Amino acid sequence: MMPATKPFLSEADGAPFEVINPDGASRIVLVCEHASNRVPEKLGDLGLTPAQLASHVAWDPGARELAVGLSDAFDAPLVAARFSRLVYDCNRPPQAVSAMPHETEVCPVPGNRDITQQERHERASALYEPFQQAVHRQIARRQVDKKPPVLVTVHSYTPVFHGVKREVEIGFLHGEDASLAQALATDCSTRSAYDVRLNQPYAPKDGVLHTIERQLQSGPFPYVMIEVRNDLLTDPAKRSDIQALLVESLRALLPDI
Repeated sequence: MMPATKPFLSEADGAPFEVINPDGASRIVLVCEHASNRVPEKLGDLGLTPAQLASHVAWDPGARELAVGLSDAFDAPLVAARFSRLVYDCNRPPQAVSAMPHETEVCPVPGNRDITQQERHERASALYEPFQQAVHRQIARRQVDKKPPVLVTVHSYTPVFHGVKREVEIGFLHGEDASLAQALATDCSTRSAYDVRLNQPYAPKDGVLHTIERQLQSGPFPYVMIEVRNDLLTDPAKRSDIQALLVESLRALLPDI
C-alpha cells in the first residue's frame, strides 16, 4: 500500500481562502487575490526573510482592508486569498511562471527555485482552484437570482517599481469591455484630485486580468480591477478617503447595487 500523501495545507494552516459576508445582498462580488503574505507550514518561509515577506512582492499591502471596507459599505461578499502570492498567485493560471515565481523585483524565492511539476499541480489544486470556485459560486448565485453580478477585484501596487517612481495613484483596469472602468475613472477624476488612469500601472498584456477573464466565462457582466498605490492604503486616513471616493462613485454609477 502506498503511504498517504500529506495534505498541502495543514489543519493549522486552515482554508485556502476566506469569504467575508458570504450572504451579502449586493450585486457586487469583491475579490482580493493578494490579501495575505502567509506561507503554509509545509513551505516554511520559502527561504525569505521577514522583511521580504512583508514587502509588496509577497502580497498587496492595504488591499484586504480596502476590500473589507467596500464589503461593509455595499453588503457585498468578499473572497480573499489566505496565502501569499509567492506560494500561488491566484490571479494567474497554473501554466504561468508567475503563478509560483522564483524571482521577484526585490529578491529571488529559494522555495520556488526547484519546484517540480507535481508540486506546481499540488499548489494549484490546494489554493488556486478552490479560490476561483469560491468566486464562481458568488457570481452564479447572483445569476440564478437574476441580479446581474458586478465583479470588482481589489489590488495595491508599490510606489516605486524597478527604481521608477509611479505617479498614478488609482488605476481602473479593463479588458474588452471598458465601460465600468472608464466610467469610474471619469467620475473619480471629477470628484477628487487623485491621479486616476485607465489600465495603469498594469495592462491586460501583463496578464493581470486572469481572474476576471476566467469568471467572465459565465458572463458577460460588468467588471473592473481596482489598483491603488499602496502608500495610500497603508495609511488609515488615506485609505478611508480612497474608500469613501470609491463608494460614492460606484453608488452613483450603479445605483441598484
